[in-house]
Amino acid sequence: MPLRAKWEKVTGNRGDVMISSVIRLDDVPVGERFDFWWQAIARSVVSVNASSDRAADFWAEMRAIDLGSVQISRVRCTGFEAHRSMSRIRSSDPEAYQLSLVLRGSSGIRQEGRETLLSPADLMLYDTSRPFRAWTASDPRDTATGPYEAGSDGLIVQIPHGALPFPAPAIRRLLAAMISGRQGVGALLADLLRGLVTRSDELSVADADRVSTVILDLVIAVLAHELETDPTPSLMDPNSVLILRIRAFIEQRLEQADLSPAVIAAAHHISLRHLYRMFQQEGHSIGGLIRERRLERCRRALADPRLDHIPINAIAARWGFTNDSHFNRIFRRAFGVTPATYRRQAREGNATLARAGNP
Repeated sequence: MPLRAKWEKVTGNRGDVMISSVIRLDDVPVGERFDFWWQAIARSVVSVNASSDRAADFWAEMRAIDLGSVQISRVRCTGFEAHRSMSRIRSSDPEAYQLSLVLRGSSGIRQEGRETLLSPADLMLYDTSRPFRAWTASDPRDTATGPYEAGSDGLIVQIPHGALPFPAPAIRRLLAAMISGRQGVGALLADLLRGLVTRSDELSVADADRVSTVILDLVIAVLAHELETDPTPSLMDPNSVLILRIRAFIEQRLEQADLSPAVIAAAHHISLRHLYRMFQQEGHSIGGLIRERRLERCRRALADPRLDHIPINAIAARWGFTNDSHFNRIFRRAFGVTPATYRRQAREGNATLARAGNP
């Protein structure tokens, strides 16, 4: 489907980078809006199977804010139900946690055997790498008027797995659990997020990097409070905190051709020598980490049936691998098969699931 939704790009006040963008469906034919919307959500948030009793006259709007280490999306739409299955996860996974804040209406999620209904000012954490079912609805007492009669309004904060300094089993205890955004540190985070989405067009590039650090620190504080514990002891080590931020920085800039140790060091105001030393102590090289994460993005793309029309060398080039034989060699070393074989095996696996009747 051609891109006919209305996209608006908003730059920081220095005009040097796009910080936020807006997707509206006003220019898409009404009968095509539902499918178009979920294609856009798959590209910018996460891929799901969706349904709605308002699919025939669906309305939605999303404002996405890229802060580098974290991304924030404000989504307003008519009610829906979404299901993220294992087959969706295998095909495409940002490997991230998403923190939801309800602004209007209600929403719910089921993950890890826990089901929670949220009202305005409630927060909730879920994991894109695990199946979930989510839904939204309007509040019948809501008399607000606007482009849609019955809808929800909420924020989604996306954070890479590696940016949270808690053991995975501890975080799993919080998935799909209601977290109050009305008091304490939860209220501080909720207030910051509400203010940010209304003033993101006033931020410069440097502002965005600093704000992302504040948001991440507040998210960590909220989760520590809910767990009634402190983050792992290593968080007290400034180098460990810096490594977490550098990993998030790398994850969000893998597509940029100029991503290099020098760029990373400059962005974090450290020397190249210090950067190399920190990651050597972690048992990695910084260049090796970038290559590993780019290979993983290639693997995801090759597993995604929606990208079958894109040649393998084009996928490799998008993630910085411009030499075909070199890419084939390092991909096989990492995953045990060539890129072409991996893509074929992924298709055969999807076909087997479809024949078995799985989602």
